[in-house]
Amino acid sequence: MSVSDLFKPLTLLHGPAMRNRFMLAPLTNQQSEHNGMATEFDQQWMEQIGQGGYGLVQTCATYVEASGIGFERQLGINCDAQLDGLTQMASAIRAGGGLSAVQLHHAGHRANPLIGGIPAPASNYTVPGVRALSTEQVERIRDSFIAGAVRAEKAGFDGIAVHGAFGWILSEFMSPMYNDRTDKYGGNVENRARLTIEVIEGIRKACGPDFQIGWRLSVERYGLLLDELRDITADILQRSLIDYLDLALWDSAQIVQEGTFKGQSMLSVFTDLPRGGVRVGAAGKIMTARRAGELLDEGCDFVLIGRASIVQRDFPRQVWENPAYESPQLPVPAQYLRDGGLSERFINHMRGWQSFVIRGSL
Repeated sequence: MSVSDLFKPLTLLHGPAMRNRFMLAPLTNQQSEHNGMATEFDQQWMEQIGQGGYGLVQTCATYVEASGIGFERQLGINCDAQLDGLTQMASAIRAGGGLSAVQLHHAGHRANPLIGGIPAPASNYTVPGVRALSTEQVERIRDSFIAGAVRAEKAGFDGIAVHGAFGWILSEFMSPMYNDRTDKYGGNVENRARLTIEVIEGIRKACGPDFQIGWRLSVERYGLLLDELRDITADILQRSLIDYLDLALWDSAQIVQEGTFKGQSMLSVFTDLPRGGVRVGAAGKIMTARRAGELLDEGCDFVLIGRASIVQRDFPRQVWENPAYESPQLPVPAQYLRDGGLSERFINHMRGWQSFVIRGSL
């Protein structure tokens, strides 16, 4: 395939097609109010990205319960008071011609008590002095994900993306290292995946027939087992429970270092699975047009652009105009981001990332 194939439409099992193969990765930016309400900075970011040429735009991780907050100034979708701001964000994306999705998130045992979070571990030993969630509490969180999806639909989003990555609650429950439960949400891999499955199935039942569901999966760290995740993913793809799978890799080119799939690309472990009509994409150091095109050759249906979209908000348009486009080298000066329209809140968040903003740059 060539870079031009990135601009072919991509149909999904539900709802409208993506106009191209570019999806904005969900990007934490800490721009919202302390109560999760969207701010003018959230709106400005969505307006910029909405005009950037993406086929589908995901919001940042958006908490489904106030107690599940993981970051200061994190966007929320846990009450109807937040709907007006979310509706404006969905409208901005639609005005630019792209599809939209809210990434639904709960921090689990990593919920931050300093900003109102209440750690919600799967096991008793994960957070000292904090007992594991009861079965009823797990079911409440499941229902909060579903309620968040219903709000997203009311706000005008085309769908949601379930955050099952990076050790947050759904990833935590999937991990045998963090989950030693003996109820229906612990034990064998099917039970540990139950919360994720119930969330997805519940959203499908609660929302309309054209509502789209994505699932973000990370396969590294947090005690996750690659063989197990592959089996669970195979089941979800075979049953067409989702519209798209978002593989959140730290590096889309990385190689498996041990175990059953040693020597294979991490990506191929999942792109080799039968997927029916479910679409599969990957994130991870996609900074050039060439790398984005290569990922289609490696089995992806679409690509997720993260860091490159922060540096250049219209990455897809840049690729359209220049098939040899390369994102500016990181780190960049803070003023470069400022000149591009990034808010001070977003810039300050990016200062916390290694090698993104030049240290000391004003």
